[in-house]
Amino acid sequence: MPRRKAGTLLPLEVRILEVAQKAQSDGTPVYGFALASALSEDGGKSLTAHGTLYKALGRLADAGLLKTEWEDPETAEAEGRPRRRLYRISSRGSAALTAAQTAPAERARPLPTLRQVQP
Repeated sequence: MPRRKAGTLLPLEVRILEVAQKAQSDGTPVYGFALASALSEDGGKSLTAHGTLYKALGRLADAGLLKTEWEDPETAEAEGRPRRRLYRISSRGSAALTAAQTAPAERARPLPTLRQVQP
């Protein structure tokens, strides 16, 4: 399977960055389940499974496009649930999102015709 070009984002990654940027501008922390809910509200086409989401979050964090931190344990304990990993878009992530949103969509190239093989 061919690898994608360095610096290109998958559609799911673009949506994650968009949701993270909106949440940050709203002052709302974003965590995995909240992201999954937000992504499914837009038709759910960009999310196939939670495993897909968490792998994409890991890639974005490893690339420095998202910053992650664990929420305060007292908050989780007071609400009677496990701690959440919180995600924020980084300045690098904002730049990558802007670039992805302004880049022209790649056109599908037509398949070449195969030559007839002479026996």
